Amino acid sequence: MIDKPLLLDIYYAAPEFWHVVFAACIIVISFAIVEIFNILKLRQKNYFLNRDRERYAETLYASRDGYFAFIYPDQKVNDPRKYIVERCSRRLAVLMNLPNGTKSGFEEILKNFYKEDIKRIRKYVDFLHDEGISFDDEFALKSSNRYIRLVGSRINGADGNIYCDMIWFRDVSFETNKIMELENAKKAISKELQQVRDLLDNLPFPVWLRGNDLKIIDFNKKFSEYLNKSRNTSLDGENEITTSSGDSASKALAQKAQDTNKAQKSTVSIVKNGQRIMMKAFEVPFHAEENLENIYTTGALIDVNELEELKRNLKLHQNAQLEILRTLGTAFAVFDQHFKLAFHNSSFAELWKLDQEWLESSPTYSMFLDVVREKRLLPEVPDYLLFKAEEQKKFSQIIEPQKDMLHLPNGKTLSRLRAPYPMGGLIFAYEDISDKLATTSAYNALLSVQQEIMENIFDAILIFGSNGRLTLYNEAYLKLWQANKTFLDGEPNLDELLESQKKFLATDIDWEKLKKDIAGHLLSMTTKSFILNRTCGDSLEIAARNLSDGSLIITYRRQ
Repeated sequence: MIDKPLLLDIYYAAPEFWHVVFAACIIVISFAIVEIFNILKLRQKNYFLNRDRERYAETLYASRDGYFAFIYPDQKVNDPRKYIVERCSRRLAVLMNLPNGTKSGFEEILKNFYKEDIKRIRKYVDFLHDEGISFDDEFALKSSNRYIRLVGSRINGADGNIYCDMIWFRDVSFETNKIMELENAKKAISKELQQVRDLLDNLPFPVWLRGNDLKIIDFNKKFSEYLNKSRNTSLDGENEITTSSGDSASKALAQKAQDTNKAQKSTVSIVKNGQRIMMKAFEVPFHAEENLENIYTTGALIDVNELEELKRNLKLHQNAQLEILRTLGTAFAVFDQHFKLAFHNSSFAELWKLDQEWLESSPTYSMFLDVVREKRLLPEVPDYLLFKAEEQKKFSQIIEPQKDMLHLPNGKTLSRLRAPYPMGGLIFAYEDISDKLATTSAYNALLSVQQEIMENIFDAILIFGSNGRLTLYNEAYLKLWQANKTFLDGEPNLDELLESQKKFLATDIDWEKLKKDIAGHLLSMTTKSFILNRTCGDSLEIAARNLSDGSLIITYRRQ
């Protein structure tokens, strides 16, 4: 135990000394407490510094960009570049696929670029180290179709000390490829637009575009020539190609096209270089930008001066031709594209027994058929309505002349020609061929009788027409000369016929001379008949006579 009386004796023996000791103890304890508080405060500060450093480090690691740092020494040295420490980030190691990871040096990174790019990067880095000049550039990796953007900058402290030189690496492959894709698309669109512009500018007629307000907002080169203005001159919206009367050639037409939403056209007269030109104006409406409220129109002026002249000449020629048709004996009529009678001659009225006043009322083709049917001048058909419908269909079906025959109830036969009319519709030509058919029938009957007579003659007979071609032969000739019927039906001439007889006549003598002698006797006007010996042993008496129509008849009779 502590002896309290002893302590009190010691204290009272030298109280001043103990006061000093106690004061010193209190001071030491107070200092210790202050130091302990400062230490704790420093530890707290150090803790937060370490935590912030870790945050900043993790923030850098989490960045989408990799970085490579050239860290300068903290202490002052003569040549700090000799003591630079290189540091590669994890993100950069992954981005560049570096074998040594974060331990990779800058030279290892450069190996991923092309030689020319490596030289440029080294120059950038040298400028950054020497003068602190920042850089920003883009490079392609040689091992893959990727692009890396390098951004170099120097980091200085507030006191001006150099901390490090940083180079950031960002993969911009998607952005670069997208930009290249857009650039290519832009070039393609520009090329296409230029082609469209070339197309419009090389059209031989003016073309323009109108907006909602009917003002011209675009046009081609030919349009500017009509206005005597440069292609690059901006229009104020009131510039128009005017007619000879001073009005716009197509603005009213464009208004009508917008109102009706249908294409419009009209013929206008334009004065150009002192000459009056007939032109066809067009205005075609459309919805611009796929907006039903935006109704634009495209317009054009096409020179139809030559066409109008051709139309006038055609009309004159047609009128002249129609006047000629009026005087012909053949019945002619023209029914236009509306099926109305546009022209007829007097023979047409006489043939169908039609009243002149009724014809001048421009009846339709259907009315014409009804009238002539009532007069019993149409062929008898079981279904008249079907017949009439088929007749009217021909107006759209006939594209070249067509011939047919109409057998009328009164015994007449008409030859009908239907052909397209240049101005639309059909032109009809009717001719009564009843007498011609009767004559042809009688002639055919005569030929038939003639053929029967020849077939009942024992002598072989040949008849050559005035053109020198074989026209008739009988069965006796086929048997006598064993002739080919197909060959004879081909209408051979006399020389070809004699060649077919060669196998019965050819001997050791000259065939060409013999053939010439035979032909000479047959065509002689004095020789009545002559004897011809054949190789088969028989002899033929041959007689030739010229008929009144210029034909030649030859008979062969065995001796």
